[in-house]
Amino acid sequence: MSDPTSAAVRPKSRTAKTKLEAVVVVCAKCAKRQSLGSRAVRALLKRGLKRGHPKRKVRVVETGCLGPYPKRALAVATGASLARGRVVLLDPAATPEEAVAALLPEFGPKAGLAPAAETGEEPNPLS
Repeated sequence: MSDPTSAAVRPKSRTAKTKLEAVVVVCAKCAKRQSLGSRAVRALLKRGLKRGHPKRKVRVVETGCLGPYPKRALAVATGASLARGRVVLLDPAATPEEAVAALLPEFGPKAGLAPAAETGEEPNPLS
Protein backbone atom coordinates (compact mmCIF):
# COMPACT_ATOMS: atom_id res chain seq x y z
CA MET A 1 0.00 0.00 0.00
CA SER A 2 1.12 3.57 -0.51
CA ASP A 3 2.39 5.66 2.33
CA PRO A 4 0.36 8.91 2.79
CA THR A 5 3.52 10.89 3.61
CA SER A 6 5.20 9.96 0.30
CA ALA A 7 2.27 11.45 -1.68
CA ALA A 8 2.79 14.80 0.05
CA VAL A 9 6.47 14.89 -0.91
CA ARG A 10 5.98 14.09 -4.59
CA PRO A 11 5.08 17.15 -6.71
CA LYS A 12 1.81 17.01 -8.63
CA SER A 13 3.12 19.08 -11.53
CA ARG A 14 6.38 19.28 -13.39
CA THR A 15 8.09 21.82 -15.62
CA ALA A 16 9.82 21.46 -18.96
CA LYS A 17 12.36 23.54 -20.86
CA THR A 18 11.22 25.71 -23.74
CA LYS A 19 12.94 27.92 -26.27
CA LEU A 20 10.15 30.50 -26.07
CA GLU A 21 11.05 33.84 -24.52
CA ALA A 22 7.51 35.16 -24.26
CA VAL A 23 3.89 34.41 -24.95
CA VAL A 24 1.90 37.25 -26.51
CA VAL A 25 -1.87 37.13 -25.98
CA VAL A 26 -3.97 39.04 -28.55
CA CYS A 27 -7.66 39.84 -28.13
CA ALA A 28 -9.41 38.24 -31.10
CA LYS A 29 -12.38 40.57 -30.69
CA CYS A 30 -10.13 43.65 -31.04
CA ALA A 31 -8.38 42.16 -34.07
CA LYS A 32 -11.72 41.48 -35.75
CA ARG A 33 -12.94 44.97 -34.89
CA GLN A 34 -9.84 46.47 -36.57
CA SER A 35 -10.47 44.30 -39.68
CA LEU A 36 -7.24 42.37 -39.16
CA GLY A 37 -6.99 38.76 -40.20
CA SER A 38 -6.44 36.05 -37.64
CA ARG A 39 -2.72 35.91 -38.41
CA ALA A 40 -2.03 39.62 -39.05
CA VAL A 41 -0.79 40.44 -35.55
CA ARG A 42 1.32 37.28 -35.48
CA ALA A 43 2.88 38.20 -38.83
CA LEU A 44 3.53 41.77 -37.65
CA LEU A 45 5.39 40.59 -34.54
CA LYS A 46 7.30 37.86 -36.34
CA ARG A 47 8.50 40.35 -39.00
CA GLY A 48 9.71 42.74 -36.32
CA LEU A 49 11.52 39.99 -34.44
CA LYS A 50 13.20 38.63 -37.57
CA ARG A 51 14.57 42.07 -38.44
CA GLY A 52 15.82 43.11 -35.03
CA HIS A 53 16.06 39.98 -32.88
CA PRO A 54 16.27 36.83 -35.00
CA LYS A 55 17.10 34.59 -32.01
CA ARG A 56 14.03 35.53 -29.91
CA LYS A 57 11.20 33.00 -30.03
CA VAL A 58 7.69 34.23 -29.26
CA ARG A 59 4.36 32.41 -29.31
CA VAL A 60 1.35 34.52 -30.35
CA VAL A 61 -2.02 33.28 -29.09
CA GLU A 62 -5.46 34.70 -29.85
CA THR A 63 -7.83 34.77 -26.91
CA GLY A 64 -11.13 36.28 -25.83
CA CYS A 65 -11.57 39.76 -24.41
CA LEU A 66 -8.74 41.01 -22.20
CA GLY A 67 -10.80 43.70 -20.49
CA PRO A 68 -10.31 47.08 -22.14
CA TYR A 69 -12.32 47.72 -25.27
CA PRO A 70 -10.34 50.37 -27.21
CA LYS A 71 -11.86 52.07 -30.24
CA ARG A 72 -8.77 52.20 -32.48
CA ALA A 73 -6.27 49.81 -30.89
CA LEU A 74 -5.61 46.16 -30.12
CA ALA A 75 -5.56 44.82 -26.58
CA VAL A 76 -2.39 42.74 -26.29
CA ALA A 77 -0.66 41.27 -23.25
CA THR A 78 2.55 39.44 -22.37
CA GLY A 79 3.50 37.63 -19.20
CA ALA A 80 5.50 40.65 -18.06
CA SER A 81 2.66 43.10 -18.70
CA LEU A 82 0.16 40.87 -16.91
CA ALA A 83 2.53 40.57 -13.94
CA ARG A 84 2.38 44.39 -13.69
CA GLY A 85 -1.42 44.26 -14.06
CA ARG A 86 -1.34 46.00 -17.45
CA VAL A 87 -2.67 45.31 -20.94
CA VAL A 88 -0.83 46.96 -23.85
CA LEU A 89 -3.01 48.88 -26.31
CA LEU A 90 -1.24 48.47 -29.63
CA ASP A 91 -1.84 50.69 -32.65
CA PRO A 92 -2.83 48.43 -35.58
CA ALA A 93 -0.93 50.73 -37.96
CA ALA A 94 2.32 50.31 -36.01
CA THR A 95 5.44 49.18 -37.82
CA PRO A 96 6.85 45.77 -36.87
CA GLU A 97 9.71 47.41 -34.96
CA GLU A 98 7.31 49.63 -32.98
CA ALA A 99 5.11 46.67 -32.10
CA VAL A 100 8.06 44.62 -30.84
CA ALA A 101 9.43 47.58 -28.85
CA ALA A 102 6.03 48.14 -27.20
CA LEU A 103 5.49 44.50 -26.27
CA LEU A 104 8.94 43.10 -25.65
CA PRO A 105 11.24 45.74 -24.19
CA GLU A 106 14.95 45.11 -24.23
CA PHE A 107 16.47 43.63 -21.11
CA GLY A 108 20.12 42.91 -20.84
CA PRO A 109 23.53 44.50 -20.58
CA LYS A 110 23.26 46.45 -23.84
CA ALA A 111 19.76 47.83 -23.24
CA GLY A 112 19.36 51.49 -22.41
CA LEU A 113 17.38 52.73 -19.45
CA ALA A 114 13.90 54.03 -20.13
CA PRO A 115 13.35 57.71 -19.30
CA ALA A 116 11.23 58.38 -16.22
CA ALA A 117 8.49 60.03 -18.31
CA GLU A 118 7.91 56.81 -20.28
CA THR A 119 7.94 54.50 -17.27
CA GLY A 120 5.44 56.58 -15.33
CA GLU A 121 7.71 56.74 -12.27
CA GLU A 122 8.63 59.80 -10.32
CA PRO A 123 12.22 61.00 -10.84
CA ASN A 124 14.59 60.06 -8.06
CA PRO A 125 15.61 63.25 -6.19
CA LEU A 126 18.75 61.56 -4.85
CA SER A 127 20.40 61.06 -8.22
